[in-house]
Amino acid sequence: MEVKKTKLDSVLLIKPPTVFEDFRGTYVELFNEKLYKESGISVNFVQDDISVSSRHVLRGIHGDAETWKLISCLHGKFYLVVINWDESSPQYRQWESFTLSEQNRLQVLVPPKFGNGHLVLSEFAIFHYKQSSYYNRSEQFTILWNDPALNLWWPVNTPILSRRDKGSEHL
Repeated sequence: MEVKKTKLDSVLLIKPPTVFEDFRGTYVELFNEKLYKESGISVNFVQDDISVSSRHVLRGIHGDAETWKLISCLHGKFYLVVINWDESSPQYRQWESFTLSEQNRLQVLVPPKFGNGHLVLSEFAIFHYKQSSYYNRSEQFTILWNDPALNLWWPVNTPILSRRDKGSEHL
């Protein structure tokens, strides 16, 4: 298991404990509480979720004040953006991007008060995340994916978006 710090405080890039491939296929150990704790990640995860999306679907950017998320790509490939949304942080509004895929098997640990969004690059992708709190939509914030003040870079200019992510959910 490899854990690397990123340019954003508390955001970690993780190579899972076991990735094994042979003539039969691939075996990946996505989470092992003991090994993660030994690596300094002592988050208590309580919920697992997946989303399946097709090419050029952009989901997010969402977050809340209490949830840690451990994000993985189970199938396909997606571009992940993580933004520090903690107003008390010197890194407030700074962002970093990652490409997660079934080939690289990397994971990203996203702390509370950070938003994350992803854009599917393959025909379809399965996005998996473990959460440290139960999903509560009413406590979430949404950051506009193309907010000009953030100067985010996305691999496509016209993604497929939900009403919420377009900023028009209230219409």
